[in-house]
Amino acid sequence: MDCIFCKIIEGSIPSKKVLENDHVVAFHDITPQAPVHILIIPKKHIPTMNDLQAEDASLMGEIHLAAQQIARDMGIADSGYRLINNCGKDSGQVVFHLHYHLLGGEPLGALTGPKA
Repeated sequence: MDCIFCKIIEGSIPSKKVLENDHVVAFHDITPQAPVHILIIPKKHIPTMNDLQAEDASLMGEIHLAAQQIARDMGIADSGYRLINNCGKDSGQVVFHLHYHLLGGEPLGALTGPKA
């Protein structure tokens, strides 16, 4: 498989990990969009959110609990943070291994509202 995130999981591509357990790995994004920008990924290769199965429900809970822990560890839990998943080409997904962007460390602004 030619998946960059799978290679990070197996250790053939280095990363600056902030969390790892039996099912989830989290590491700093190499092109951060905020002072805190962490990628949280399952160790199981799942291409997109649309590929999740019922048996992945507990894994999704682990990802959200990992995000909560990372936000606390990075000192942004109280000020606020954003957890984003892009699903599919039109959303801007570039790496087709399910992943979440945890962003924070500065005011991020609203994602919704009137279009300019």
